[in-house]
Amino acid sequence: MGLQQTVIVFAGALAGGLVNGLTGFGTALTVLGIWLYAIPPTVAATLVILCSTISQLQTLPMIWRTIRWEYALAFVVPGVLGVPIGTYLLPHIDPKLFKIGIGVFLVAYTSYVLMRRAQMKMTWGGGVADCAVGFAGGILGGIAGLSGVLPAVWTDMRGWAKEHRRGVIQIFNMATLSLALVSHIVAGFLTRQVAVAAIMALPGTIGGAWLGAFIYRRIADRSYSRVIMTLLLISGIILIWTSR
Repeated sequence: MGLQQTVIVFAGALAGGLVNGLTGFGTALTVLGIWLYAIPPTVAATLVILCSTISQLQTLPMIWRTIRWEYALAFVVPGVLGVPIGTYLLPHIDPKLFKIGIGVFLVAYTSYVLMRRAQMKMTWGGGVADCAVGFAGGILGGIAGLSGVLPAVWTDMRGWAKEHRRGVIQIFNMATLSLALVSHIVAGFLTRQVAVAAIMALPGTIGGAWLGAFIYRRIADRSYSRVIMTLLLISGIILIWTSR
């Protein structure tokens, strides 16, 4: 790996770790648009899952006491079932169309959220809808480590508070991405190229996650929600731009 590639991988990992430590998800959304300039999509997908899992484990003690397990498990159980499907689909999807589709959705929804005046508090669907969102999130996690996208949007639509959202999103991500990592290893995606990239990325991931967790403790509920939506908006724009 050349110097330019090393710098890109490290910088992406630092940004991804910061976002993950702050929001409880977002590694893939932050780094995919950066890493794809330096490493192939299949390498980037596996590296995203590895770095995201490390970030989740690092900040878990911070949110452990606020986790509402009855809600988290409604997402986790179907999410785990969706991961192998996403892993199977990874070699068969068009990366360009995948990025454009996710990007357009993120830009449209987050633009609406950032412009609205009142917080949405939707109760439609109950636990069944939560399970469906978890299942779809698991599929996205298996494809490219994007498991947090749909739960982040859905918990915003539910109008849940900062600690409630963070607990659900982070436990869901930990479960689905840990399984996704195992699935990628079994499928043979953990190659020497991924291992070399991981050596460059993990210091940035760990340092960024620590800094993000530090900031998380000091922001209000409303600010937390806007940070998440702004992150998703920027990520959507980057996904669309890098698909050109």
